[in-house]
Amino acid sequence: QVQLVESGGGSVQAGGSLKLSCAASERPYSRSVMAWFRQGPGKDREFVALTRYRGGSEFYADSVKGRFTISRDNPKNIVYLQMDNLKAEDTAVYYCARGEQYTTDREAYNSWGQGTQVTVAS
Repeated sequence: QVQLVESGGGSVQAGGSLKLSCAASERPYSRSVMAWFRQGPGKDREFVALTRYRGGSEFYADSVKGRFTISRDNPKNIVYLQMDNLKAEDTAVYYCARGEQYTTDREAYNSWGQGTQVTVAS
């Protein structure tokens, strides 16, 4: 099974930017879906963004639309999440995930990273 490792989390001021990375141990299937989820304290894990590994069909949660961008570096097996204009409510542990279904449902994803903490100070 492919293993995923997130990095790039940290603390940033409101209005600032941060870029997360998700490195895969092996090249995912070309039709696999790569996604980002997040989980705040005392909250359920919620969908943030997704893309097909081969590119295209990017989709975002309404709460981050226009501020976050998901992208890929396929030769390096890396998926990125560029986060701009960060808000206090973006504070959470961010997870990358891989699945075979184009969906925002976390239950459909079968590979997960360990998570990286993002803290936005207001």
